[in-house]
Amino acid sequence: MWVSYEIINGHPPDFKVRYRFFTLAEGGRKLLPRQGYRSDFALEEDFLKTPIELRVIHPEFEDENGNIILDESRNVLESGIARMWILFPKARAERHINDIKIGLKGYLMEGPRKAAEVEIIEIIGLESNPRTE
Repeated sequence: MWVSYEIINGHPPDFKVRYRFFTLAEGGRKLLPRQGYRSDFALEEDFLKTPIELRVIHPEFEDENGNIILDESRNVLESGIARMWILFPKARAERHINDIKIGLKGYLMEGPRKAAEVEIIEIIGLESNPRTE
């Protein structure tokens, strides 16, 4: 049974995204991931930099009703909403707090490969969550 990052971390997610995993024909995954999937994150603008610096921001997926998926044996939805968690408070303060904005497009990344496209739809705890370790 999955334990929500909110319970583990003691604070809300940083932001929410609307996501869509790419199909196999689009170069995506053979199978949809399960809760606990640890992709990296990149904004569209990150691809303008060389080399690309991926962001250590992990998704936590919601079900059709907006609740965290707790069944770790269940695949996540092909498209839906995910709560996003910045793993390093120092990076939140120095980088992400200035870059994350509603409406920006980005990707869930598996190494150099784009696994899903996302759009930032809500800022939640980005400005109030811890900024030091």
